[in-house]
Amino acid sequence: SVSFLLVSLLAFWNPPTTAQVTVESVPPNAAEGKDALLRVLNLPGDTASLTWFKGETVLPTHKILLYVIDTKITTPGPAYSGRETIYPNGSLLFQNITLNDTGSYILQIINQKFETALVRGQLQVFPELHKPSITSNNSNPVENVDSVVLTCESQTQSTSCLWSVNSKSLPDSPRLELSLDNRTLTVHGVTRNDTGPYECETRNPVSADRSDPFTLNVLYGPDTPTISPPDSYYRLGANLSLSCRTASNPPAQYSWLINGRPQPSTQELFIPNITAKNSGSYTCSVYNNATRLNKTTVKTITVSEPVSQPLLTASNTTVTKDDSVVLTCSSNNTGVSIQWFFNGQILTLTDRMKLSQDNSTLTIDPVRKEDAGKYQCEVSNPVSSNKSDPVRLDVEDDSTEQSSGLPPGAIAGIVIGVVAGVAVIAALVYLQYFRKTGGYDQLSSSSTFSKTNCHAWEREGDFAPVFAPGSAPLSF
Repeated sequence: SVSFLLVSLLAFWNPPTTAQVTVESVPPNAAEGKDALLRVLNLPGDTASLTWFKGETVLPTHKILLYVIDTKITTPGPAYSGRETIYPNGSLLFQNITLNDTGSYILQIINQKFETALVRGQLQVFPELHKPSITSNNSNPVENVDSVVLTCESQTQSTSCLWSVNSKSLPDSPRLELSLDNRTLTVHGVTRNDTGPYECETRNPVSADRSDPFTLNVLYGPDTPTISPPDSYYRLGANLSLSCRTASNPPAQYSWLINGRPQPSTQELFIPNITAKNSGSYTCSVYNNATRLNKTTVKTITVSEPVSQPLLTASNTTVTKDDSVVLTCSSNNTGVSIQWFFNGQILTLTDRMKLSQDNSTLTIDPVRKEDAGKYQCEVSNPVSSNKSDPVRLDVEDDSTEQSSGLPPGAIAGIVIGVVAGVAVIAALVYLQYFRKTGGYDQLSSSSTFSKTNCHAWEREGDFAPVFAPGSAPLSF
């Protein structure tokens, strides 16, 4: 105490401004359990002794260490913990630093003229953070009903907290609300998309640590179920296999009704070799025993037999241009659709073609040459289709267009002329033959055929002279 009083009476001095003594912490923020140094800069060369005090005042009870430059002797004080070391340049080392070491420190410098200077330093110690954890006020929230409060639990309070969801920063949403210290996150009106995972990270100047992912178990559904496949029409004798699906947490319970009759409670429904009796309404019901909700879907199934081949008939398969023709497609099946084909392609109707209301008859009026070809009709229902045999339509020109265009009188004259020419040629051939055989002389000498008689025949017109057109008459 005497030495302290002596020091207190010493004069204080300020070192030159060009060599101002300063103290800095290395590192600026110290981690608990590590080492830290209050480093002295620009210590004057005429320094005689150095004394470190803890706190804001220079009191004997706050003295940590005294160091005398000439003798190099170190003397501990009441505030010495055994972890501090002073160096000849005045720097003070802390080993295995604790949170209690945080605070202000004063270095007292006495020169050889017994002048005193005080320099202050600051030490900041932060704990090494441990992994935080996330807790929830509701472990099984119901979608669109409950809100959830998530809390980031940390062993150290003087830390900042940062939240993330799905490994990304929190989105800007009115349903997400943070407390002032960021330690709690409230999710209002939770939905199935809010399951997470969530993470919180605690930080201080010397460390950071992240919690394990936390996933919310949001109860939802069931949604309106879907029945697959989407087909509603099936062929007679086929196998019917239906599957019901819905989104639900926990998984929904499934049940079926066929035309109002309960079926086994399964997700899949299978009926082999179906008949027309299996037509009707199929209802899938789903139920969530956690949300207490249920939904249903109804599907209508129709079982049909394959269609038979239709019969195509025509009012006339050979028609004259500008006439009309009616083609009729007959089917033994009911409730079928009818499609017409021309030369293997779907028929394109023209303004001369008309279909009946049920498409079973096709009328062409008037018929043109381009309408000639092969016609077919196809009948179909939702499970099958069948085409008729082709019917060929021939289109001919009318009788007037087939004639030469000559008037009837001219045609008759030509016919008569041809017949007369043939007769003349036959007469000439016969006369030539008669002369060569001498038949003429025998006739002249015959008592039966006299020249007088010949003249008589000639007069009476029984034997008229024969001549070729354009030549002189022949004399016998």
